[in-house]
Amino acid sequence: MSTDPTSADHARTVLVTGASRGIGAAVCRALAADHRLVAVGRDAAALGALVRDCPSARVVEADLTTGEGVARAAADLPTLDGLVHCAGVADLGRIDGSTPDEWRRAFEVNVLAVVELTRVLLPALRAAGGHVVVINSGAGITAKPGWGSYSASKFALRAVTDTLRAEEPDLRVTSVHPGRVDTDMQRAIVAAEGGRYDPAAFLTPGSVAAAVRQALLAAPDAHPTEVILRPRPHRARGTA
Repeated sequence: MSTDPTSADHARTVLVTGASRGIGAAVCRALAADHRLVAVGRDAAALGALVRDCPSARVVEADLTTGEGVARAAADLPTLDGLVHCAGVADLGRIDGSTPDEWRRAFEVNVLAVVELTRVLLPALRAAGGHVVVINSGAGITAKPGWGSYSASKFALRAVTDTLRAEEPDLRVTSVHPGRVDTDMQRAIVAAEGGRYDPAAFLTPGSVAAAVRQALLAAPDAHPTEVILRPRPHRARGTA
């Protein structure tokens, strides 16, 4: 029997949220060859498309802002090697023009859903000596005008990961802070800002996924606590 921890006999089980598209889907594709995947998202059609690239993944359609959705995502997981939180929302707007519902939505999705799913899965993570990876943002380090609710939720999420790391010394907890990423959410953000969308100005989801994979496969004596990624100018694929 192989002793390679990424071989089929020893494949690690990893649950990925936000797997329908963007960074979450890219993480699933980056891990599919040598991990047992549980791909969680709210878009059934997009999850179906993901299975074409990740045929062995178990897909779970669930809204993680509900108790029922959390229970569905966490079902049948006595042990869990990795939990990668990729789901998130961003509603831009100045504080003087924002609504309580926009702030509640930011914290429900970006913070409370992360906390609750992690809490429910802690026994499974402890059993495996597992690893929690949280996709945060550059907005979780620096606040900017017009990004109040999003940045506040990401600052709070950073506090959550720091607290979890201190409370669960037998687990590894990694906070990933990418700059802007070429995703559907980014297109909506740029449209709201009134800018011109240029994919070459942003990180690709695959680049973020590669950083997540590297963190998950870090040597046992290494604890990657924080990963910061910034975009650099690049040519779009297929150009000269």
